[in-house]
Amino acid sequence: MRLVALSFSIVPLHCVAHGTIEYPISRVYSCYKEDPEDLKSAACKAVVEESGTGPLYNWNGINQANANGKHKQVVPDGHLCGGGNSMFTGLDLNRSDWNTSLIKSINDKFTFVYLAAAPHATKYFKFYITKDSYDYSQPLKWSDLEDEPFCTISKINLINQRYYMNCDLPQNKKGKYLIYNIWQRSDSPEAFYSCSDVYIE
Repeated sequence: MRLVALSFSIVPLHCVAHGTIEYPISRVYSCYKEDPEDLKSAACKAVVEESGTGPLYNWNGINQANANGKHKQVVPDGHLCGGGNSMFTGLDLNRSDWNTSLIKSINDKFTFVYLAAAPHATKYFKFYITKDSYDYSQPLKWSDLEDEPFCTISKINLINQRYYMNCDLPQNKKGKYLIYNIWQRSDSPEAFYSCSDVYIE
């Protein structure tokens, strides 16, 4: 497991972009920040071997255009991290060495940061976490996530192209987990997806 230090420097934004979790950093954004042309981590190198550098340069476009809240229908098991989008299948590789963020709650709260390269009206952000039984050597399935999101945000303001969301972390979760995020637009059926590998203190 590789713990990564995070920075909040401004990065070039693509006009067709939408967004991803910046903290704890998503798989795709972590690989992009490494530099798609000079990757350091084995997991990110494997993404490029599987899917090329395209997914990394399109880090903010893991979407389903017609999700409309029917996420389990449009994103099949084994393809959650890539949002069921064929461009991003490298993010679904079964590995235990993804770059991992160390996180802990402050006064029982944790602030998630979503980098919104192209803001949209929001119906909700939902955050799920893997069950204790999840095995990283197996494809991530919907049934590997806890049944209910541990945090749902429906009203939010944009600050410096970012959404800051204060959530209660699950109290019984300590150690290595995967946090799955869904951003459902309210002005369109489109939804965006991301996976963040974390170690919860």
